[in-house]
Amino acid sequence: MGWLAGLIQKHWQHPRIALVLLLWPLARLFQCIALLRRWLYKSGILPTKKLPCPVVVIGNIHVGGVGKTPLVAALVQTLQQRQIRVGIISRGYGRLSKETVILNAQSTAADAGDEPLMLYQQTQAPVAVASTREAAGRALLNAYPDLQLLLSDDGLQHYALCRDMEVIVFPAADIGQKLDILPNGPLREPVERLQGADAVVFSQGDANSVQQAQQLNLIKTQWCGFSQLNYGDFYSLNQPQKTAKAHEFSEKKCAAIAAIGQPQRFFQALQILGIHLKETIALNDHATIQPEDWPDAEIIFITEKDAVKLKKPLQYNIWVLPLSAQICPDLAELIQLKLDLHHS
Repeated sequence: MGWLAGLIQKHWQHPRIALVLLLWPLARLFQCIALLRRWLYKSGILPTKKLPCPVVVIGNIHVGGVGKTPLVAALVQTLQQRQIRVGIISRGYGRLSKETVILNAQSTAADAGDEPLMLYQQTQAPVAVASTREAAGRALLNAYPDLQLLLSDDGLQHYALCRDMEVIVFPAADIGQKLDILPNGPLREPVERLQGADAVVFSQGDANSVQQAQQLNLIKTQWCGFSQLNYGDFYSLNQPQKTAKAHEFSEKKCAAIAAIGQPQRFFQALQILGIHLKETIALNDHATIQPEDWPDAEIIFITEKDAVKLKKPLQYNIWVLPLSAQICPDLAELIQLKLDLHHS
């Protein structure tokens, strides 16, 4: 079914009339089911579970690839600087284990999932993954009873877990675009869903993105801001202490491989930095890079998300491009004030 998924994703970028006629009715059915499901939870007909600690959901209405994970890491680090004891809960999408796992220095992506492991390594915050976010939250609070706040990485549509705040991450590039619901488009819920969130962050945007969204009535009076990505120096996968600038690879045969939601954005970032790529390989999101996947090149570039899945050392000359997000204005301040969180 991989070819079908690829065809539909291409249709989202460049709509085809025949597929619109076929998928539009299915999208309306999906939309009705999504709206009904949310109403059933909000009305109390379907049961919800509340944790004994405030929960902030950082989610999206797109199918992956909105720049959410770097934003979560940045938010956690800012909360930590404010001396707020914060933990992260997730389902650990793509992991092999089904057990509840509280991450530690020996945790692997197979046990915990690539994104939770990356968040743990970047922030050193308590992180738990489980088959449900409620189970992850209870396990984490049992292990760290002094936590003041839980951030749910993704889970906007996981209405079975009560949340005290919702933050939706929406790509700035999609503001003003005509986007439909699955399977006719990349959205899990209509764009009107933005108006029901406590905060909206337009990823890889700027102040103009916020102004444009307000003019188009995508958002109401709730808090809104934007995030931007900052790239650090490349570091060697086998020797992380060894770093390099982009110009140091100018005479090399370079390639890039990525198993993320939007691999083209990674490839474009490398090219903007001045890397001339002879080959690019895009794998499915969360996929593990296999030996036969590696390109034939002197230098191979990968993402931090892919780096946490690899067992070192490897025979290839692999370099990782680290990135961090900056949120403007300060989302951590909003969360602290709204939830009345005090310094620990």
